[in-house]
Amino acid sequence: MPKANPQQSKRLISSVDLFWQQAKAALSGLPNGGLNIAHEAIDRHAVGDYRHHVAIRCIDSTGISQDFTYLDLSKLTNQFAHVLQQLQVVTGNCVFTLLGRVPELYITVLGTLKNGSIVCPLFSVFGPEPIRTRLVSGNAKVLVTSKRLYEDKIEPLRRSLPGLKHIIIVDQDQDIPPLCDDFWQLINRASDRFTITPTKPETQALLHFTSGTTGKPKGVLHVHNAVVAHYASARYALDLHPGDIFWCTADPGWVTGTSYGIIAPLVIGATLLVDEQEFDPVRWCQFLQDYRVNVWYTAPTAIRMMMRLGNDLLNHYDFSSLRFAASVGEPLNAELVLWGKKALGIPLHDSWWQTETGAIMIANHATIEIKPGSMGKSLPGVESAVIQRSSEFEVRTSEIETIDAPDQAGELILRVGWPSMFVGYLDDKERYRRCFINDWYLTGDIVRRDVDGYFWYVGRVDDAIKSAGHLIGPYEVERVFLAQAAVADAGVIGIPDPIINETVRAYVVLKAGYSASDELKRYLHAQARKALGPAVAPREIEFCDKLPRTRSGKIMRKLLKSRALGLPEGDLSTLDSNL
Repeated sequence: MPKANPQQSKRLISSVDLFWQQAKAALSGLPNGGLNIAHEAIDRHAVGDYRHHVAIRCIDSTGISQDFTYLDLSKLTNQFAHVLQQLQVVTGNCVFTLLGRVPELYITVLGTLKNGSIVCPLFSVFGPEPIRTRLVSGNAKVLVTSKRLYEDKIEPLRRSLPGLKHIIIVDQDQDIPPLCDDFWQLINRASDRFTITPTKPETQALLHFTSGTTGKPKGVLHVHNAVVAHYASARYALDLHPGDIFWCTADPGWVTGTSYGIIAPLVIGATLLVDEQEFDPVRWCQFLQDYRVNVWYTAPTAIRMMMRLGNDLLNHYDFSSLRFAASVGEPLNAELVLWGKKALGIPLHDSWWQTETGAIMIANHATIEIKPGSMGKSLPGVESAVIQRSSEFEVRTSEIETIDAPDQAGELILRVGWPSMFVGYLDDKERYRRCFINDWYLTGDIVRRDVDGYFWYVGRVDDAIKSAGHLIGPYEVERVFLAQAAVADAGVIGIPDPIINETVRAYVVLKAGYSASDELKRYLHAQARKALGPAVAPREIEFCDKLPRTRSGKIMRKLLKSRALGLPEGDLSTLDSNL
């Protein structure tokens, strides 16, 4: 693992710095000095007033609920930390999980952090090759998984993973495969008393892989100091308070499912709900009602599917406990924000961040008025700016020029120094270096900032369409289609053109009750030209039944373009993206 190398800002102490200092002061730190995520998430509560408060409530696929108090979780994670020490897993070694949302996943993640080792949760629906790539890249020493996932995805690869010394199987009352260990036998033989391995704020803690759709996935490294941002952003951007019932629907295989689906709610002192079942809109409505969820963090794809149930059905559920709802993973269009107000009784709040940022950076947080369709404003501890991309900028000159005028599209950049800023890409120092100019992190996202300081998402730098001298962000076009009554979903790409470089093509999914026709296509064309102007509006519109999306809900634009150009689609099992 590379050493942590965060770029440091030379600014004087400011209100931005004070925000993070105050957040860190709210945490306890290790008794003998240092900082550890698991201590802040579990042990400081387990010795205080919250020791008998439910930390995690796990609901399995049959609806059976299992509760773990903060004291329970402290003891179990202590035991797993002892297990790792017995297996000679030390600071800097990487422990991987390949599990669904089951109790053993949370015990493993937090126990690994107690041991001072690095944890990397993998998405359980990955195929064997994406799993092998990540295990090899992360030099995995230990993998915790289920018998079924082991037999389906790991056993055929085991000969090609000589560094993987220990495979631990979580299933109870089942025969454990040869050359594997039994999770609960190991746990039950271990002491429930453990002194956390001293970790410093800069000790590496978390490894997340992202952007597997563009080649070899990047291994993004975070440190224990990230817990400061997890705590502050959960309080400020998600309005999360001690004692709240919190539900994050993201799989822990993505950064959202770790930062806000494990760490942040526990650090706050909330009850984290965990649903083992995969998405079902009716079940989710029942879940929000029956478990009296106070704060809900989900994704636009799920919200769209719930919206399709219709308000007549949704009106049968009681969402009165729900105080705050937010979304992440892709832009939240205005229609979904307003739907939340009608169907749930509260608006939906968009939030923006990346695997590299480690925590929410921009949001329609509780203290500001929502502008439907916008990303919101920067959190108080985040200094952001918009710059113009140019050929000179591409070669990484030392000078950057910000765009101060409102509503001008450019790349979003963030001043370095927030606690959850990633400290490196695994085995790729040069790629990490290219992410920064001076004291600024280059996000690769194109945005515009309005006169009130709200950000509006335009698209990715890599996805930007260059047409007749215009730089067009796909989402600004998709937003217009999503505002139409007939449209359920929309995806936009650029198609090569010998004269104007690229033409804009839109793929449109219609809502139930609407049929594809030339008349509807002409209407949508007219609406797009009216809203965007003829230079930006798509020249081509194609109706389709479904858009190709990643499991996290992002449009697979490369796949759309391959189909449009008649190119081979390749092995889709290797495609993934982060939530």
